[in-house]
Amino acid sequence: MLLGMLLHWIVDTNRRIYPSMERGGSIAYISDIGAQKLKPLFIAGSAVTVVLLDLAFLAERWLRHRGRLVRNQSSGERALVWLSILFALVGAAGLILLSIFDTWRHKKLHDVFLLLFIGGYWLSAVFICWEYQRLGIKNRQYRILRSSFWIKLAFILVELVLAIVFVSTTFTHNNNVAAVFEWVIAFIFTFYVASFIIDLKPAIYTKSHAARFEKTHQMEDGLDVNGRNGLTGNGFVADRTAAHF
Repeated sequence: MLLGMLLHWIVDTNRRIYPSMERGGSIAYISDIGAQKLKPLFIAGSAVTVVLLDLAFLAERWLRHRGRLVRNQSSGERALVWLSILFALVGAAGLILLSIFDTWRHKKLHDVFLLLFIGGYWLSAVFICWEYQRLGIKNRQYRILRSSFWIKLAFILVELVLAIVFVSTTFTHNNNVAAVFEWVIAFIFTFYVASFIIDLKPAIYTKSHAARFEKTHQMEDGLDVNGRNGLTGNGFVADRTAAHF
């Protein structure tokens, strides 16, 4: 969607100056393009993004609960999961509403919903990154947890810096610079959404009950998911899934 909107502005409109653009600005914000002919695409694309990302959050929670992914082992981890989902919903509402209340006709509302979108998803990323940090410490044998943690931490730090620059240049009316940073933030957010494929991929290898992750009390008792003794000859719980992570 983003690439299509950008190419539409560059190729089809020949870098048109939209009425919603401030004086002196020559680079269109995403919202400027989305407030015109491509508004239906902007709304539809925002809705699809919201649905995909929120489904990824819910799927991850369900897969962990079912033992298809590494299980959460404490109430603190589960609290982080639900906080990440809560703020993701806030961000989702912000994205949908900012696409509906466009910057041309509803400038103030649009700006409020933009802040909700950025803040909601950024805080959601903070909590899910925190969850992965805790999971990675307790399950060091699974490299994918560390990879996911570092990807999300990089997203958090990079987007924070970019958001600060975007907000500061917006308020100082450096509109072209702000517009460029808005596009960069949006494209990086797209890669963040795609990164959840990495998080969910291990579930492919845990379809059978025998390959699923044990609950905490089963791990402590040395039992597998079917209640059988899962101890190896050395007295450790057999790990059937580590090779895939």
